[in-house]
Amino acid sequence: MDTELQIVTREKLVADMRTVLADTEQLLKAVVGQSGEKLAALQPRIEENLRIAKARVAELERAATEQVRAAAETTDAYAHEHPWKVAGLTALLGVVIGLLIGRR
Repeated sequence: MDTELQIVTREKLVADMRTVLADTEQLLKAVVGQSGEKLAALQPRIEENLRIAKARVAELERAATEQVRAAAETTDAYAHEHPWKVAGLTALLGVVIGLLIGRR
């Protein structure tokens, strides 16, 4: 369960970082056209930092994808090795959900 939380947290982090990067790029483009020399001098450094941040986000996304794939493969292998356990757990889960829905 902890691994699932880490995967979800990383996926959310990647999505949030992509949004921040896109917003920063738009802000940079809008501000550069209106500001003076100081901002124009900072533009190359800001663009380089954005490039680095994008590369890091891409690496995080790749790592998260690999973890999800590994978790799926592990789950698939377990289901093939223990089909009756999986079927029993699924049936139990169905009964619990049915009882919860029936109470409403």
